[in-house]
Amino acid sequence: MMNTVQLVGRLTKEIDLRYTSSGTPVGSFTLAVNRSFTNQQGEREADFINCVIWRKAAENLANFTRKGSQIGVEGRIQTRSYDNQQGQRVYVTEVVVSNFHLLEPKSVTEQRPVSDGNQSYKQPNQTNSNDFSFNQDFSQNSNPFGDSQKVDISEDDLPF
Repeated sequence: MMNTVQLVGRLTKEIDLRYTSSGTPVGSFTLAVNRSFTNQQGEREADFINCVIWRKAAENLANFTRKGSQIGVEGRIQTRSYDNQQGQRVYVTEVVVSNFHLLEPKSVTEQRPVSDGNQSYKQPNQTNSNDFSFNQDFSQNSNPFGDSQKVDISEDDLPF
């Protein structure tokens, strides 16, 4: 069996960070993910996907993102159910996030106003929603291997 999800999208509001009765952090949020095609009016639509994240990762995500932040998430789909106050069975499908990636520089996130959580999400105008760039702030002269100019890899380690 396989249940794996990878999504790239924007937060529709601040992370709703709460704590269980035992003190475990849990964050819930909705991720707006653009569809790869346009509708008949030539507009790009988005799916709004409910997500939940647990423990320290929930606290980190809440601390380092704001409404509109572009993130990538990895996880699995989970369906749960409960009985509401009217006695009706309610089913909830959500992504349980195991890992996340911040996809924009800290400076861009910090320029976003802190939201009160009551505003609705407006999808930003994008010319190509499939053009997901990681926007990492790497200097042109940085060496990912440190000071050493050689990388010690044997030919047995290469996949080709």
